[in-house]
Amino acid sequence: MRPSLVALTCVFTLGAVLPATTQPANAQSSLFEVIFGQKNRGARHRKREIEKLRARQAAQAAQPAPKVRGPRFYTYKPDLLKSVSLASLAVVEEITPETVDESAITSSVEVVSADPTVSVALPPVEPAAEIAPKDAAFDAARQYLKDARITALPEVGKALIEYYSENPAFIWVSEGAVNERAQQAIAAMAKAEDYGLTPSDYEVTLPAQASDDGVQEDAARSLVLFEMNMSAKALGYVLDATRGRIDPNRLSGYHDFKRKKVDLVSALGNLAATADTGVYLSGSNPGNRQFKALTAELAQLRTADAENNIEIADGTFLKPGVTNPELRNVVAAIRKKGSDELIVNHGITLVEFKNGESNAYSPELVALVKDFQRENKLSADGIVGKNTIRKMTDMSNASKIDMVVLAMERLRWLPRNLGSRHVFINQPAYNAAYINNDKEAISMRVVVGKKSNQTSFFQDEIERIEYNPYWGVPGSIIVNEMVPKLRQDPSYLDRLGYELTDRRGRRVSSRNINWYGVGPNSIPVDVRQPPGKKNALGELKILFPNKHAIYMHDTPSKNLFDRDSRALSHGCVRLHDPRGMAAAVLGSTREHVAQQIAQGRNLAEPVPGNIPVYVSYFTAWPKEDGTIGYYADMYDRDKRLNDAIARTEKTRSAKG
Repeated sequence: MRPSLVALTCVFTLGAVLPATTQPANAQSSLFEVIFGQKNRGARHRKREIEKLRARQAAQAAQPAPKVRGPRFYTYKPDLLKSVSLASLAVVEEITPETVDESAITSSVEVVSADPTVSVALPPVEPAAEIAPKDAAFDAARQYLKDARITALPEVGKALIEYYSENPAFIWVSEGAVNERAQQAIAAMAKAEDYGLTPSDYEVTLPAQASDDGVQEDAARSLVLFEMNMSAKALGYVLDATRGRIDPNRLSGYHDFKRKKVDLVSALGNLAATADTGVYLSGSNPGNRQFKALTAELAQLRTADAENNIEIADGTFLKPGVTNPELRNVVAAIRKKGSDELIVNHGITLVEFKNGESNAYSPELVALVKDFQRENKLSADGIVGKNTIRKMTDMSNASKIDMVVLAMERLRWLPRNLGSRHVFINQPAYNAAYINNDKEAISMRVVVGKKSNQTSFFQDEIERIEYNPYWGVPGSIIVNEMVPKLRQDPSYLDRLGYELTDRRGRRVSSRNINWYGVGPNSIPVDVRQPPGKKNALGELKILFPNKHAIYMHDTPSKNLFDRDSRALSHGCVRLHDPRGMAAAVLGSTREHVAQQIAQGRNLAEPVPGNIPVYVSYFTAWPKEDGTIGYYADMYDRDKRLNDAIARTEKTRSAKG
């Protein structure tokens, strides 16, 4: 039966069963309105729901797209000095034969250094003929510590109490006077600047010497207080030299290091036992070749004659026809940096300007500047801006000194020994190198994160190579870059060949996802790009799994390596020669790597051995030939580290 007939039959049947008393004269007409009115109301309801949905989508579209925020920089909070009571050291314990631990008397002693790579072997120790107080002079003077306090870092104060509780004896005082050991240490700490530290942090006031019997008590008090302060300053130096003054993790979320733990009790024992405390203290600084090269550079810079250094004021901008006193520095810089041919061709102009008194940027000087710009492959427009000034001037000694000091601080955050085999990535240099037997085996250009997607500073260990890799798209890229496009075109990822899976691992289409509901904490799918020529990771990636999701990889965008400034990625490190790096860390050959890639399928190969990788940030760093390279601070991290050091110095110099 046709639908229309079924409907009419139902209507007549319904009318037939209604009681007669309830049927109005137009009952048949009313029943038609009941049946077909419901249908119309349903259509109107659906229309209203569609309109509500469209309004909701319009409202969502009007809202700004969600953003995943990257790590941030912090206002640095320095380590705080604490007032430490020495009262517990004023208690004198009577030493008797019963209290002596004979097992502690050995034929030889090995002292463990604050740094595990340094130890001091001492000559045999002859046991005493009879039991006597360890240091009668110290026991006599320690009473003056009852109300004494020192100001030091908390770990220094704790180590001081622990050491002297177990070893109640003078280290820095002998026969009532400051001894040679103290003089050696004081001299070494006074040279802290040689290693990028601040000498005033470790200054110690010498005690007053007793002149007659009437001031012996004051002298004893002065000597024991000097002993405590001397130990505190020496331990402070060991701590700073070993781990650095700055906790990098307090600088920003881009820094990721476990701060070194230094055994200061053992360090004080070393200082008490070593023949030369100055050598020991200086040896607390990193001993690797990189730190030695930076130390030598710092010494050279501080003694260099800077008279010939020409500086042009920051912000200088010259256009033809202007008058500016910086023009004299500009011309002087061209005299120094320009070629002989340039100087000869513009000899008359240079002589007239030197002898004249005008600072006007004349047509003759414009022509000089244009030729200088051509020589240096700049746009020859005669406008003196930052790019032209960069070519005209050398970096000042003061700037270089600052960069070297910051490099020395950063190097203290890394292991003392970087490893005979390791990969070192220096972001400001846009370079990655594989080091084998402490020599650079392979070096290459890299692309690192742009300023909005900075590459972090951390260390890890390489685990595996992945050939023909998938690219698992990070949530930050999905939310920040893909969602705005997907809201306009939900099929965007489908068309580009990306694979989407839901939380149950089922493949889904991007057009079926409500991208208006996706935010930083609500991404309902995983997105990955399959292997292929268009894959963002290229042929391979080198993995050292870390919480920053950073790794080294190939890229199809080879043209980016031709640029001088290569802060262009989302944070990962793109390699100019990925096959070379993969072969190096595998201890294999390029042919082996090529064979794996040629299989055309996703493969993984473990990297043998333990190869550290340092994803670092040094604006001054030793080159393979031993010279120091200086690089632009593209993330402004030098400024922030300088600020942290200034805050630390201010905290340490505060009185009270």
